[in-house]
Amino acid sequence: MIRIAVIADPHVHDCAWIPDGSGLPGAIRSFTETAASTRVFNESIPAFRAALDRVAEAGARIVLLVGDLTDDGQRPNIRAALALVEEYRQRHGIRVLMTPGNHDFYALAGRPQDKSFLMADGTPLLLRSADCPEAATLGTAEALAMLSGLGFMPEAGDLHWESPFGTDPAWEARSYEAVSPGGGTRCRMIDSSYLVEPVEGLWVLAIDANVCVPRDGAGDLADPGEFHDPTDGGWRAVLAHRAHLFSWMADVAARAKARGKRLLAFSHYPALDPLGGVSSEEVALFGATGLARRAPTAAVADAFAATGVPLHFSGHLHVNDTARHETGAGRFVNIAVPSPVGYGPGLKIVDLYADRSEIRTLCLRQVPGHDAAFAAYRTEAAREGAEEPAASSAPDHGTFLSRHLVNLVHGRYLAREWPRDMVEFVRTATVADLLEALELAAAGAPAFGLNELVEDWYRLRKAGELSHADIAPDRLAFYRDLCARAPHIEGDGLPARFSTLLRMMRAYLDRPPNRDFALSLPDLVVRAL
Repeated sequence: MIRIAVIADPHVHDCAWIPDGSGLPGAIRSFTETAASTRVFNESIPAFRAALDRVAEAGARIVLLVGDLTDDGQRPNIRAALALVEEYRQRHGIRVLMTPGNHDFYALAGRPQDKSFLMADGTPLLLRSADCPEAATLGTAEALAMLSGLGFMPEAGDLHWESPFGTDPAWEARSYEAVSPGGGTRCRMIDSSYLVEPVEGLWVLAIDANVCVPRDGAGDLADPGEFHDPTDGGWRAVLAHRAHLFSWMADVAARAKARGKRLLAFSHYPALDPLGGVSSEEVALFGATGLARRAPTAAVADAFAATGVPLHFSGHLHVNDTARHETGAGRFVNIAVPSPVGYGPGLKIVDLYADRSEIRTLCLRQVPGHDAAFAAYRTEAAREGAEEPAASSAPDHGTFLSRHLVNLVHGRYLAREWPRDMVEFVRTATVADLLEALELAAAGAPAFGLNELVEDWYRLRKAGELSHADIAPDRLAFYRDLCARAPHIEGDGLPARFSTLLRMMRAYLDRPPNRDFALSLPDLVVRAL
């Protein structure tokens, strides 16, 4: 048996960094910005440390880091992340193998960043990288030079190492010609993908799916605005602009099978819909906003399945999900790994046996130092004459992120993505009102506001089975019954929209096992442990 761990999206932000000339006591992000973000910032190093502690306790010595190691690819944050990784390598012999995410670096020359940090009295200070260059996101080559020890270059003990371009690890040997969508702009870009055999019998395929594409008519390619942001591209951009990866993956899979190697792959982006398979319904309901617009297409899924790579771990969307895809050409499973700094915080432990893989999800509810920035949040609120945020009194990291999600639901998702009539109904209606609108019997229905149902909808959407720690069993049972009884209503009125919402909720409840489960070989059938 081979045991590894998978961590996604730690988004390391170093609060101890003191930006030059800023007068700041440290780099503590404001709660105002934290509350509006899909990730939290100041808690990132305690959460990443807690995740690595769980890895050490589990006895895993290899960690797959599924992108977004840092937030946002600034030199101080990269240094802090690397120091933590090195500490655990020295103390526990843990080796981290990384693939890049959209927050780790950008295009050729990087890009500027503007962020708010808190002065000692709670006053927010906007820090611009134009005035403080170390606050900017690094470009690809500069960042990879710092990160090269995280699998991007071979080590003396590796039994095998290669890139899509051969066995020469030099960055100049690992580039391709990136072409704009219309073909008018071309430049050389690094593809940092690699294959490594760190221990006998295990092949780890790290796929760089973080594709920066130049714009048509681009002039100065040192200008970050001359590239399309990779955030929404993912595997669709790989299919369109790095097609060489698919043939390489197929070749790797064939060689792994012939040589009896256990093969698994990881990239930052999901290769299957990680939102219960209903992202298309979400787009139809809310428009092309939020996470759902980033779901990969059927063409991506078919192309990936055809490579013969059986198992893929992804991050990016901070969700916990298991998805399986099969065609006549092949099959594979995509395991979406939750983030330590997003709702449903956790990591995966993977045990590889000859006939199966067993995957367990370790929750990160208890994080020593999770409250390090809480006093600053309270000072910020007091200075603004605002009520102390409920999150700043959370007894543990899991509760903090659950309360943070409530902020997101009401301050971001409902405000930016939902149709106005749905929002007004949610904010004033009860569950009984929803049942009446759907022409369902309301007798015996629990008495709580519809806003609480929507909060739980997002908990289930993001965290799958991990959300059950925050949703009472009787309420889960009610949701299952409600989703089973809800009629399928066509049209564009409120009943039709909430009918769609409940169909999606049922998909979240009926996901394949996503907490502790096994994948049998070679058919990749998913069953709960």
